[in-house]
Amino acid sequence: MSTPPIRSFRTRPCTLVVCRGCCCGSARKHPGTDHEGQLARLRTAAAASGGRLEVRESDCLGPCGQANVIVVQPSAEARRRGARAAWIGWVLDDGAVDDILAWVRAGGPGVAEPPATLELQTIPAPANRP
Repeated sequence: MSTPPIRSFRTRPCTLVVCRGCCCGSARKHPGTDHEGQLARLRTAAAASGGRLEVRESDCLGPCGQANVIVVQPSAEARRRGARAAWIGWVLDDGAVDDILAWVRAGGPGVAEPPATLELQTIPAPANRP
């Protein structure tokens, strides 16, 4: 497996951080979800994006009650304009993956509004939990 090139923070694209810890990605917890298929779709989209999208896999991100969790991080340019990461929970079907990919193709956080369905799936980052 080759290591991706190191990019400057200033040119970092929109990035999806896909939780695959104890609950997210677990066939035991969500047996009807094609967890590997989701990750493959996201990686395929990133490979086809011309560098406008990256996908990272992470161990447990924390909000296990809302598994599967994907954090949509804004591009460096959007972050400079004040955009912040969006935490999306319950990414359990193709429709949720389609909505995330459509949003990031449109620019993601700080550039485009998320689909209404994703707004309903937005969860607070663990640091912001009561």
